[in-house]
Amino acid sequence: MLHCAPVLLLVGRSVAQNAVYFPEEFLAQMRLAMPEHLSFDEFIAACQRPLRRSIRVNTLKITVTDFLALVSPYGWQLTPVPWCAEGFWIERDDEETLPLGSTAEHLSGLFYIQEASSMLPVAALFADGEMPQRVMDVAAAPGSKTTQIAAKMENKGAILANEFSASRVKVLHANISRNGIRNVALTHFDGRVFGPALPGMFDAILLDAPCSGEGVVRKDADALKNWSVASNREIAATQRELIMSAFHALRPGGVLVYSTCTLNRDENEAICHWLRDQYPHAVEFLPLGELFPDAGRALTADGFLHVFPQIYDCEGFFVARLRKTADVDALPPPTYKVGTFPFTPLKPREATLVETAAMAVGLSWGEELHLWQRDKEIWLFPADIEPLIGKVRFSRIGIRLAETHNKGYRWQHEAIIALAGHDNPLAFPLTQAEAEEWYRGRDIYPHTTPPRDDVIVTFQGQPLGLAKKVGSRLKNSYPRELVRDGRLFAGNA
Repeated sequence: MLHCAPVLLLVGRSVAQNAVYFPEEFLAQMRLAMPEHLSFDEFIAACQRPLRRSIRVNTLKITVTDFLALVSPYGWQLTPVPWCAEGFWIERDDEETLPLGSTAEHLSGLFYIQEASSMLPVAALFADGEMPQRVMDVAAAPGSKTTQIAAKMENKGAILANEFSASRVKVLHANISRNGIRNVALTHFDGRVFGPALPGMFDAILLDAPCSGEGVVRKDADALKNWSVASNREIAATQRELIMSAFHALRPGGVLVYSTCTLNRDENEAICHWLRDQYPHAVEFLPLGELFPDAGRALTADGFLHVFPQIYDCEGFFVARLRKTADVDALPPPTYKVGTFPFTPLKPREATLVETAAMAVGLSWGEELHLWQRDKEIWLFPADIEPLIGKVRFSRIGIRLAETHNKGYRWQHEAIIALAGHDNPLAFPLTQAEAEEWYRGRDIYPHTTPPRDDVIVTFQGQPLGLAKKVGSRLKNSYPRELVRDGRLFAGNA
């Protein structure tokens, strides 16, 4: 419970809905936490400015250069994010009439709507330019950082994306699927299980920890409504347990990035110092001062990035990069039972039949993906996740490729998006009007029909799904839960 009066500050916001709520004790804490070179008045002013919108180009589907050329007719004002070569702040004249999430480029996974600060942890994870083979994202939903990691890994290796909240796992999978990602396995656990269950199994781990959210007031004026020092300390206790678990799941020599969207030291620097105090021989702080030009403005004495919102005009954030320099004593093993794994690897002869049939439609994959089967379902698993099978229970692994039936295979939407690739020579391109109809869940009546019965349809060279030719129409198979209404695409004028 707080025993001090809150402060409501109004600058350019609706008094009824958007008064920024600042508990007095929070302001006192921030005065103490603010480095001498930063202005507290500028901090207050920055917190009251509306948050700049930002996006990240999905390089699994398109290069940054090609994306900029593609959207140049729209008149979008794109300003580069210094710490992410794929990130841009965006300003649009048609923001009121066309939601960014309804543009053709977003629907086909060419970009992800992501706050600029939240691009920092993944930038830190890959700061040395090395490519990890197996990565874990401990608190992954809604998927901004998981999809960013997948793009950095170029869909190779494997990512274990965990989300404790059951209601958010579905959103996490939807974003992974829309972005054409195929190297992810999903789990639904309390993150404290991984240290005991998967000791030393990961080359890199991102722990974007649950936190008090002090840095998000520009997006949510009521973010601090339930704030208290006692609550922060309770959250910090959970964060210590999570970072302990993540550290044990990391192999010696591996990198752990710890991040939050909060500003107090108890949930940030103190967590990293606590871990080093536990393992002084095995924890090394890796400085982030060279991560991007001007990073020094947010750099702490330990080499962490403590981003107050006025520094780069974004959300408040904290990022630390640590290396595990030596092995440590194992935690007690988990007591839960994993259960019987319901999949079996596809036999070579059957695998050849599936691969041949997939290629005839326009789908292909490399040796980094293996075919598995459960009843009539055929899946593609990232090979580097297979050593974890039997150690934890998965919500899903890789992508569901097809379902078998009497006449062959029924290819799944997520497989089309992940495997068809750009400018597929076997695909059937749609006009803009036809693509809009597709996203609305309606059948297509093209002027000319494709020669094959099952055909991948595309727009801007990107796969939208699989259509079945029925007479002169293309039967729409776009998943019902993804169907959109209203205005969809940006104009060229």
